[in-house]
Amino acid sequence: MELVSSYLKQKPVSGPEWLDWKWQIQNRIKDGSELENYIRISSEEKEALLACSEVFSFSATPYYLGLADPEDPNCPIRLQVLPRKEELHTRAWDRRDPLAEESYMPVKGVTHRYPDRALWYLSHVCAVYCRFCTRKRKVSQSAGTPGAEDWKDAIHYFREHPEIKEVILSGGDPLNLSDSKLDYLLSELKSIPHINQVRIHTRYPVTLPMRITPELCQVLKKHFPIYLVTHFNHSKELTDLVKERIGMLVKEGAVTVLNQAVLLKGINNSVGALTDLFYGLTKIGIKPYYLHQCDEVFGSSHFRVPIEEGVELMKQIRGSISGLSVPLYVVDLTGGGGKVPLPANYLEETKTSSYVFRNYKGDLYEIGF
Repeated sequence: MELVSSYLKQKPVSGPEWLDWKWQIQNRIKDGSELENYIRISSEEKEALLACSEVFSFSATPYYLGLADPEDPNCPIRLQVLPRKEELHTRAWDRRDPLAEESYMPVKGVTHRYPDRALWYLSHVCAVYCRFCTRKRKVSQSAGTPGAEDWKDAIHYFREHPEIKEVILSGGDPLNLSDSKLDYLLSELKSIPHINQVRIHTRYPVTLPMRITPELCQVLKKHFPIYLVTHFNHSKELTDLVKERIGMLVKEGAVTVLNQAVLLKGINNSVGALTDLFYGLTKIGIKPYYLHQCDEVFGSSHFRVPIEEGVELMKQIRGSISGLSVPLYVVDLTGGGGKVPLPANYLEETKTSSYVFRNYKGDLYEIGF
């Protein structure tokens, strides 16, 4: 049975090949001629693909592109991966490195911004190059990828800094590394007494779910506990294959899985879209963790939703769905200030001996001190 729908000139792909994550990586779609095998692209999209290629590469796995509506240019999958001319229009606040990660880099590949945790950049490769990527300054740029000697320097740095309680593996995508390399890196980190936990940030469960294999699960289980944070932005990404592989990750890999989404204009900035996403995640065993305000990275201004709109969305959502399914809405401050929560304010009035609140429905309630 075919596991990929064909469109235009796309050739059918058999099951075993389609489910091979290395085949998916090797056969990523990277230009307009290949793209037309999957979707009908407009002349405007063709122009944008060419114009934006010098700024940030286009790349998508056959699997992820296969989720896109071949006819609808406003499909939430297409909007996340296809270049648009708006990417060429930068605003005054846009930055190449909005979170100032390079400014807090004591050794190559390590960002130590918060006192008790460090981020470790391990790979320049992603299965899909998201158009809103915070690290587009170096993702797809192989020259900037830390090598084996850099890894040794990083591990030495972690050993010499007892204040570091958590290391976050990131990239690119750390799951682009082989199982053996991941096993080595996790073994080194777990051997450092003061490191309390290891977190893996990856979008492969979204864009390349076949990367989650029994062999990978055994590596992760060996180093229990491992916390994995993935990056689903729309319920359309929650496919049957995703459900199967997340179940494998949780049951066989003994991994705690969380999700950080980005609030994106035209993609998920509605109560309905976010509700479907958050409930869809908890249904398959993923805890919604963060909803990020889109970073002020160059070429992403058309994705950004006004913060007051995001606060109102979360205010409506909190009263409508289970608290277990509600993430924390945050903004990562441009310039390296770190994450701050953006809570909705329900307090309407403070009286002499009571408070007046307005709930998600707009009704007023008074409680005493």
